[in-house]
Amino acid sequence: MHVTVLHNRVSPQAAPDEQDVLVQADAVAAALAVLGHEVTRLDCDLDLAALASTLTEIRPDIIFNLVESLGGHGRLIHLAPGLLDVLGLPYAGSSAEALFLTGHKVLAKEMLRGAGLPTPDWLVPGAAAAGSNRTAGRWIIKSIWEDASLGMDDRAVTTGGPEAARRLLSERTGTPGAPWFAEAFVDGREFNFALLDGPAGPEVLPPAEMQFEDYPPDKPRIVGYAAKWQPDSFEYGHTVRRFALPATDAPLLLEMERLALASWKLFVLQGWARVDFRVDPAGRPWILEVNANPCISPDAGFVAAADRAGVQFERVVERIVGDIPDRAATRKD
Repeated sequence: MHVTVLHNRVSPQAAPDEQDVLVQADAVAAALAVLGHEVTRLDCDLDLAALASTLTEIRPDIIFNLVESLGGHGRLIHLAPGLLDVLGLPYAGSSAEALFLTGHKVLAKEMLRGAGLPTPDWLVPGAAAAGSNRTAGRWIIKSIWEDASLGMDDRAVTTGGPEAARRLLSERTGTPGAPWFAEAFVDGREFNFALLDGPAGPEVLPPAEMQFEDYPPDKPRIVGYAAKWQPDSFEYGHTVRRFALPATDAPLLLEMERLALASWKLFVLQGWARVDFRVDPAGRPWILEVNANPCISPDAGFVAAADRAGVQFERVVERIVGDIPDRAATRKD
């Protein structure tokens, strides 16, 4: 097959989190070549008319969609697959609708809560805290649209309850990553569950726990921007992924697996996904985010989970593209 690997255009001066899509595109293109496909690379920006013209000209059999933003804005993540739907071109990954719904973190939380799936309370400027009677405790500030933990550092965690969170939200108005929302901080363990599509439906790959080694008692235990993208930082060296989990975690892991699969079904995800959890001191899991088309760089958590399951990267790519024609037909129905 002729497969086009499509990704957002990245400036040479872009931050590491933006540059990472090029690493993903390199890895996916190489895997597709090993699998015997004809591969082309194509980047795109806000000029969707030009993208449509180019795709109409080359007319690939399948597109592997790695677009994470357009014009540097994560809130436009759904536009590229939306265009592919209009052009009638089948593509790997979740639909434009799923990318929009999961990309807007507050909307995603509303859907999770509406479906009876546990997610921490939240608040947005000008509205009451959703489902919360908390007058104290910690809150964490997050970007509604941007991923890669943009803006998440120690200063994003505030004590003093909703009013303190609202003050911090006000201070961040108009800053890179805006708009922002606040989420009730779950001070506990953190887990990632990766899901990979297959002939029998999504497979839950081995879960990973993110451990915060040697963190000072007063330092927030979060997987923030530094932990992901700044190799010279304390957070990068002391935030460690672990797959060897104790047998006593079995009931908890089974419950999170159920919640991850329910999230996949709720948002009608396809291809690959990741669901992030925090577990509170009482042992209750809370869904932080549902990530459609998460990072699949060779050093990313998704690929680590696949490797743990004995699924080589080429097989991951093969499974993602394997049933695209059937799923494309479903999208048109």
